[in-house]
Order: sequence, then C-alpha cells, then structure tokens
Amino acid sequence: MRTPPPSRHLHPGAWWLWALGLATAASRTTNPLLLLLIAAVAGYVVAARRTDAPWAHAYGVFLRLGLLVLLIRLAFFIVLGGDVPGTHIIVTLPSVPLPHWAQGVRIGGPVSVEGLLFALYQALMLAVLLACVGAANALANPARLLRSMPGALYEAGVAVVVALTFAPNLVADVQRLRAARRLRGRTERGARALLTIGIPVLESALERSVSLAASMDTRGFGRTADVPAAVRRTTAALTLAGLLGVCVAAYGLLGADGSAWALPLLAAGVIAAVAGLLLGGRRAVRSRYRPDPWALREWLVAGSGIAVAAVVVSLGPGYTDALNPPVVPLAVPALPLLPAVAILAGLLPAFAAPLPPRRRPAAAPGPKGNR
Repeated sequence: MRTPPPSRHLHPGAWWLWALGLATAASRTTNPLLLLLIAAVAGYVVAARRTDAPWAHAYGVFLRLGLLVLLIRLAFFIVLGGDVPGTHIIVTLPSVPLPHWAQGVRIGGPVSVEGLLFALYQALMLAVLLACVGAANALANPARLLRSMPGALYEAGVAVVVALTFAPNLVADVQRLRAARRLRGRTERGARALLTIGIPVLESALERSVSLAASMDTRGFGRTADVPAAVRRTTAALTLAGLLGVCVAAYGLLGADGSAWALPLLAAGVIAAVAGLLLGGRRAVRSRYRPDPWALREWLVAGSGIAVAAVVVSLGPGYTDALNPPVVPLAVPALPLLPAVAILAGLLPAFAAPLPPRRRPAAAPGPKGNR
C-alpha cells in the first residue's frame, strides 16, 4: 500500500514572497486578461493548499473587498469623470457648474465607453492586488509568521501580525454569529440583523485584545538586552537607510525609467537593512521553539512568485501595449503569450507545497460504563 506524503506547514515567509511576487506582476499591467489570470492562479493555489483554520477564509473576503473597490472606482468616474477622451458616449449626466479655481474637476457630464474601460482596468488592478494579499492571509499562519520575524523587528512584527489577523478573526466571528441566528430561526439579512451581529463581534474583538495584552505581558514582551550605544546607533542608521533605499528603489521599479538606477539601489538597501536587522537582533531576549524549516519546498514556492515578478517586469519595455492596452481607439485586449506563461508559473505551489495538516474531528462520546 502506498503511504501518503507527510504533511507539514509551509514556512509563512514563502507564502508571502509568492503572493508579493504575484502582486508585483499585477502592479505592472492593466490588461484585464492578465489580471484575471493572476487572480485565478492565486485562487487555485489557495483552494489546493489552504487549511481549515479561521484565517483560511480570508481570500473570499478580500475578493469581495476588491469587487467593492471596483464598483466605487466606477461610480467615482461616472460622477466625477476623468481626462480620458472618448467618442462613444453612453449617457450625458446633468453637469454642475464649478468655480474657476476647480479647473479640471467636473461633476456630471458625458460618460464615454473609453473612460469606463480605463477606470475598469485601473480598478481591476487594485482588486487583484487585494486578492494577492488575501491569498497570503489565507495560506500563511500568522502565529508562525510572527515566530519567524527577526529579533530586531519582533515588536513591529507583533503589531503587523495582530493587524493581519483582524480580518480573518472578524470573518470567523461573523460566520459563527450568522450560523447561530440561522439555528434560532432568525433572519441574517437587513439592518437589524447587522446591528445584532455587530455588537457581539465588537465584544469578541475587545475580549481578544485584552487576552492578547495579558499573554504578551506574561511572556515578558518588550524585554531588551543591554548593548553599547554605538551598536544601537549603527543599527538604527543601517536599518533606516536600508529600508529607505528599498522604498525609493521600489518606487523606481514601478516607474517607467527607473530600472537603471533602482536595481543597484535595491541591492544596497537590502544589504544595509539585513545588516541592521542582524545587529538589532542582539537586543532581543527571546528564543524560538521548533523553528519552521526553510527547505526545498519553500525555495520552490518563493522562487515561483519571484520568477513571475521578474519575468513580467523584464518584459515591460517590449510589451508596453500588451501589458497596458490603450482604450483609445477601442479594441479588444489581447493575451500576450510570454507574460501569460510566466504568470502560470505561479501555479507551482499548488503542486510543490506540502499538504497542510488537517484538524482531526472531535471523537464522538462513547457509551458510559458502569460506575
């Protein structure tokens, strides 16, 4: 009989690197076919490798949030208009005259097909970025992510992880309360149901905050070791300069003409930030219990996301019209072959990542014996 492969949790950093790679690729294009392909790749990997933990349902929530962003963006364009010239007018709304100091802003007026498509492409990019973040939230265990943070970023990591777990815990609380209302024969829709669900959710969030604060205080959160002042100043300078360099380099990579100077600056910023984090780790007084391994599967998952981002970014100069299709004149966007194949490489975690361990269902109580 063939034994099934052993299951284990993948390192959460690998999931975040994979998701950030997909998000980087999504930020470089407004082609709706490529953006939908990125969302489909992320959704397939989430369906194949997510667990039954509460945060595993975050992907659907982020998809709905992205749809809300898309609708709001289209509504803003219809009401406020834009600077996209269009000849195919759908409807002309009543316009509101504005003073002379509000030049370039209008309320109402003609709504063109070209402008709607431009707003749709931009909003779809934002929605797919949210979907990538939702995929990382659904796949990465936030507690393991906190445990893997460098010592210098432990305090900031706690704040980030607590913020990232807000949405999954909120979804779990809402689902639990809606199920309880259905069991009691009450409706779960409408303003009154929303109010009756919102108060228990707020109460649960406050209780969770108090419990978290008590557990952090019990474990000695915030303790630091004594290090020389010169080491502290060097650590702060290296970390601040490195992170600032990474931010400036990321801004340059997102632009059209920043690739020549952004890549060396990015490398220098990463080196300085890593050096600062290694020095700053000397102040953290804590130990790791059973640290998550970083093995071949982690390299494959993280490498697939990085490869998707690298290929799409490198193809940008040669695929300008394919990655960012113009809306004037009107034309059906084409699916470029090489970027699509590169995005499909993001499916590798669905096969390379280990199967996550499932929770065992609670055993049914057996018959009581004689006392």
